[in-house]
Amino acid sequence: MERQPRVLIVDDNRLNVRILEALLKPRGYLTVSAGSGEAALEQVGQVQPDLILLDIVMPGIDGHEVCRRLREDPASRFLPVVMITASGEEEKLESIEAGADDFITKPFNQAELLARVKSLLRVKDYHDTIEAQKAELAEWNRTLEERVQQQVGELERLGRLRRFLSPQLADVVVSSGASTLLESHRRQIAVVFCDLRGFTSFVDSTEAEEVIGVLRQYHQELGAIIFRFEGTLEHFAGDGIMVFFNDPIECPDPAARAVRMAMAMRQRVIELTAGWRTRGYTLGFGVGIALGPATLGMIGFEGRRDYSAVGSVVNMASRLCSEARHGQILIEEHMYAAVEGLLEAEPVGGLSLKGFARPVPAFNVLGLKDAAPSSV
Repeated sequence: MERQPRVLIVDDNRLNVRILEALLKPRGYLTVSAGSGEAALEQVGQVQPDLILLDIVMPGIDGHEVCRRLREDPASRFLPVVMITASGEEEKLESIEAGADDFITKPFNQAELLARVKSLLRVKDYHDTIEAQKAELAEWNRTLEERVQQQVGELERLGRLRRFLSPQLADVVVSSGASTLLESHRRQIAVVFCDLRGFTSFVDSTEAEEVIGVLRQYHQELGAIIFRFEGTLEHFAGDGIMVFFNDPIECPDPAARAVRMAMAMRQRVIELTAGWRTRGYTLGFGVGIALGPATLGMIGFEGRRDYSAVGSVVNMASRLCSEARHGQILIEEHMYAAVEGLLEAEPVGGLSLKGFARPVPAFNVLGLKDAAPSSV
């Protein structure tokens, strides 16, 4: 239902007020009245009229002063005001200077007054529509800015997550908003360490550009495999790589996934080393894997943080990697127990590993039971 325009009639003469009410009400206008300038200013705040018919000569403050005060208030600055004058050009000029939008001379012509009221209300309606659209646009802009800031924050967060998570896992963490996943906690994980055999002597005897080229190819190929198996990349450090499974996103088969990834890595590096040998580079590849509990969470400082795992299982995998010869994937007994039904593996005896008081029973992964053993 269309809203009826509200007109405030300001005149100290009640007869004039009744005449104007009799003229406006049958035409669908709601009317309110005030008998003085002070009362008019109060009514403006209370009833929020769409237009004011304002007499000039009144007790207290006159119509000109009322109009000036209305124009000084941002809430009523654009409120249409029609001054009702009884004299000539001088009073009309002062009305315009006071901020009046139009004026009617007494005795007024009814048709003229109704036409001026209708015209000014149409302008007021246009102004209100524009103001509403401005407010709506401002709200849209505010909402858009918030959404852009939120999306930028998510992109920044996603960028940080993709430093150590595969893209699909990073997307899951961001889309779920599960920031608590990265807080410090305890969990069983499968840890994989791998590096190149003979890398130190290779660096000492090879130009830096060649070393960087080999590392770039090595990282690119193994990085793709890590992402394919949805491992969490803890770090690259030269030729050394650490990956773990079952955190921050839990998976049902961390041990099997870790071993399958290690075998895929071994096969790819065997292919790479064949090409490197043609360039005179003698490099090998070894892997160590362990299964056990660890403490995980964000470490670092403002502006530089990483997601890391800490615990004996990490040290175990690292030491096994150091013991592995070219082509070997060494796993400890807990890992072997978790994947025994999946693998062909051979025992290598008890290994004396730095930081461990007793020899550690270890096994070398040959291949899957449903496939021929991997060549090395």
